[in-house]
Amino acid sequence: MTNYLFYFLLSGLVALAFTPAVKRLAVRLGCVDAPGQARKIHKNPIPLLGGIAVFLPTLLVAFLYAINGGWDFTVVPHRFAIGILAGGTTLMLGGFLDDKYVLPAKITWLFPATAAALVIFSGVGVGITSLTNPFGGNLLLTGKILGIQASAIFVWFWIMGMTYTTKLLDGLDGLAAGVSLIGGLVMFALSLTAKINQPITATLAIIFVGSLAGYLVYAFNPASIFLGEGGSTFLGFFLSVLAVLTGAKIATAVLVMGIPILDVGWAIVRRTLRGRSPFSADREHLHFLLLDAGLTQRQAVCVYYGLAAGFGFVAVFLQSMGKLLALGMLLFIMVGVLGFLATIYRKSKANVV
Repeated sequence: MTNYLFYFLLSGLVALAFTPAVKRLAVRLGCVDAPGQARKIHKNPIPLLGGIAVFLPTLLVAFLYAINGGWDFTVVPHRFAIGILAGGTTLMLGGFLDDKYVLPAKITWLFPATAAALVIFSGVGVGITSLTNPFGGNLLLTGKILGIQASAIFVWFWIMGMTYTTKLLDGLDGLAAGVSLIGGLVMFALSLTAKINQPITATLAIIFVGSLAGYLVYAFNPASIFLGEGGSTFLGFFLSVLAVLTGAKIATAVLVMGIPILDVGWAIVRRTLRGRSPFSADREHLHFLLLDAGLTQRQAVCVYYGLAAGFGFVAVFLQSMGKLLALGMLLFIMVGVLGFLATIYRKSKANVV
């Protein structure tokens, strides 16, 4: 446990030192988020590129862990590490271009899609033959679709889904980073269980958590830096890969990110029914509804933190059927919260009129 604490503190301190430099770099490069749009609630220009202050500390400390001889190449071989690095770098590049030039959605999705493909080409998740079926037995992933292994297709969609979950979650100060930190802690705890027992995934998770903790010193409300496109996508990308590396423990990751995932799913349905691109932005996400209901930014963020922590850490100790029941409870809570907030929102609008 001492080594885990060391890597957590080291990555946290590196992120703490890097973030001010990243802020200055963002301002110099003109990567700044100006207020003005309805969904943007900050009042002053805020530097972007915060994802670099998470990505680089995670990368550097993971490299130190590797050269110190702690890396288990039977669990995460060289080609996996190269694929993850290439995918993360692709997201950083795409994020910079979007933060600088505000790329259209039809272009920005190519970077997460490429990052997910690079991970799969390296072999991550391609060897998965089945997923646990909570109703009994296993869901087989051994076949091929259009000549492509079913496991590769599944993992690609899984990474894309998680990547866009944290991207669309990034609407309040420290929200995406904090929920992802909790997700990383859950992956850390899961890796230490007797059933998984993977020190390398535990170490990678705690390094990621430390980087986020150091970054959050500057990103929690009132934030002085935002994740930007690269950061908001990297968080979900890295969590999704960790879930696969820990033995396709996808149900656990889904429980941690359950509320954001359901919120993203509803956003896609809502925008599609209105004839809009599912990747377009609006101000109807759950975190905005919480603000409209009267919560402060900090209160709304803490609601999310509490839900993610509660469901995530319970999931570590649940069997498959228990996770299914927890997912059902999560869906029930989400529907109830949305209905309650929608009622309050309509009443507030009626009072204004």
